[in-house]
Amino acid sequence: MAPKCNSSPSTFLKDPVRSWTNEVARAFAEDLRFEIQGDVGALPWIGQKTGRQAMADFLRDLRALTDPLSFEVYDILASDTRAVVLGSLRSRITATGKITASQFALVFTVADGAIVRFQMLEDSYDVSRAAR
Repeated sequence: MAPKCNSSPSTFLKDPVRSWTNEVARAFAEDLRFEIQGDVGALPWIGQKTGRQAMADFLRDLRALTDPLSFEVYDILASDTRAVVLGSLRSRITATGKITASQFALVFTVADGAIVRFQMLEDSYDVSRAAR
């Protein structure tokens, strides 16, 4: 069953990006451990953060600060408490116009029906190079 959308149609239409990011973020625990290793300061989502808002901010900033060029999922591995998504992506950093390309692993740890930890492993050197 799909999660219920809590935004009214008028709220969603006034600000669809905010509504969408908030709805997606609801799948994450309020005390989420958010981790993307790399050059802290190169992009706002790099580093370790705590809380569901970190995911909402990541999704909002990703849409605002990058242009997606490709995103391919190769495999999804899962156990009772963890899922790993393997793939590759290419994005243009809008501030610099540079392109970053990387393979990635997204690691989702689940407890009590919510995602409690999100980790993104990627070529952080290439991301930093493209962002600066």
